[in-house]
Amino acid sequence: MTTNNFEKCLSLLLKHEGGWVDHPEDPGGATNKGITKKTYESFLGREVQASELKNISKKDVEKIYKTLYWNKIAGDELPAGIDYIVFDLCVNGGPRRAIRTLQKALNNTVNWELAVDGVLGPKTHSALSHPFIDHNKIIDRLTREKGKFYRKLKTFNAFGRGWWRRNDEVHTAALLMATLSMKK
Repeated sequence: MTTNNFEKCLSLLLKHEGGWVDHPEDPGGATNKGITKKTYESFLGREVQASELKNISKKDVEKIYKTLYWNKIAGDELPAGIDYIVFDLCVNGGPRRAIRTLQKALNNTVNWELAVDGVLGPKTHSALSHPFIDHNKIIDRLTREKGKFYRKLKTFNAFGRGWWRRNDEVHTAALLMATLSMKK
């Protein structure tokens, strides 16, 4: 299993999240580095102005992604590559959806009988560490499931092309991470 891959995964993720955006069709509203105004307010425990969000510190960005996303999916306990793609899905769809999608991928890839409950418990960890599991197949399945998730979003017509590109790029990076970790 992976340890301390957060910084690499966050760096890759932030390339997709970009900078300041306040698109009228985005239900998240004003966003900077993928962090919505609502998320930043929740993190700080107070209301924030758009200028504060525009100037969010690197330290706050890292803390938000670490505590609200990475830790919720136990990213440090996931295999390399799988950690990144599940983290990316967590940011776009929430931790429970990300974990449920991982559990479905494991069930469909290795015919495991995991409950698809969104809880990353011992059975899911056991399936991930099984010696015969093919991490590339799990990453492929996760990519397909992410594509299905994006397609169902109401804002797909406005943002779908960017999500498809993101999905492809995350897939490629996740496969490379998995391959490099196997060579160690």
